[in-house]
Amino acid sequence: MPEPTPLAKAELRQLDANFEHEIENDTWAKVQFNPETLKVSFANQVQTPSGGGDQRGTPARQFVGAGTTKLAVQLWFDVTGQPEGQSGAVDDVRLLTKKVAFFITPKKEGDKFVPPAVRFLWGSFQFDGIMESLEESLEFFSPEGKPLRASVSFGLTQQKITAFVFRPTDAPPPGAPRAPSGKPPGTTPMTPAPQGSTVQGLAAGQGKGGDWQSIASANGIENPRQLAAGQLIDLQAGVKLGVKR
Repeated sequence: MPEPTPLAKAELRQLDANFEHEIENDTWAKVQFNPETLKVSFANQVQTPSGGGDQRGTPARQFVGAGTTKLAVQLWFDVTGQPEGQSGAVDDVRLLTKKVAFFITPKKEGDKFVPPAVRFLWGSFQFDGIMESLEESLEFFSPEGKPLRASVSFGLTQQKITAFVFRPTDAPPPGAPRAPSGKPPGTTPMTPAPQGSTVQGLAAGQGKGGDWQSIASANGIENPRQLAAGQLIDLQAGVKLGVKR
């Protein structure tokens, strides 16, 4: 039986100050769950001239800057789904999100403090910029008060209008059914996903709505909110934790 195709995971990588070379790979951060969407926005810096001349009609606009390109991303982290290459139990989700937060933290360069340049990679998509904002929401806690799940929303910006960068990739097309990774996650029959279903919806139907992210991780599912019709899922998979709701 052929080996399943490895899941392409999005990643943040540090760049040098000239946005040319990837550096310090010990600071790179690989996501647990790939984002559902990526939002890229472009803006030119313009102003409307005032005073003088004929004021009738719509005033002409003048271009006054190089413009900006921005990328908005939301990621999910869960202590029940360990990042690749990490061993040992994690009982606080902030231990997983801190590698993303690294890129919002200014570093001293000469007499100035500036955030590191960062490259966001996912399959054929690449965006280079500076992390200008980051928001982390902690929403699920253990009886000891430790956060177990978090959503991290961040924005990258580049001080110019940039064209899309297409990287070569051998990843399968989006939505293609994927085999579960690693060892079989359970011994119960696999559940085929109906058209338009989600892991959260299927888990809720089995009374396991609070465990949908750990089920997705154990089954090696790239996008828990958009399943391919007929994709087989073990709804008994996932790590059980004692938590309060």
